[in-house]
Amino acid sequence: MLFHVRMDVNLPLAMPENQANALKKTEKEIAQGLQASGKWRHLWRIAGQYANISVFDVDSVDELHTLISTLPLFPYMQIHIMPLCRHPSSIREDDK
Repeated sequence: MLFHVRMDVNLPLAMPENQANALKKTEKEIAQGLQASGKWRHLWRIAGQYANISVFDVDSVDELHTLISTLPLFPYMQIHIMPLCRHPSSIREDDK
């Protein structure tokens, strides 16, 4: 199942810089591992914002929830999720 996920990150202004940097470092490691596994298919930064648009390829809504909710930055995110399905006019044979 494919999901379009927008994640807007809002770290508290009072958060110490070393704590924020540690969270971001761990987040990057997890995100790159999920990309390598194929679960996090695409990751794009939204220009001028601390936000991203991602495409996840998971087996269920529960799996998506688990992946997202275990991200270190999850407590500081506003998340919007849209389920995706293959468009009948798509020329891409590898769409799911």
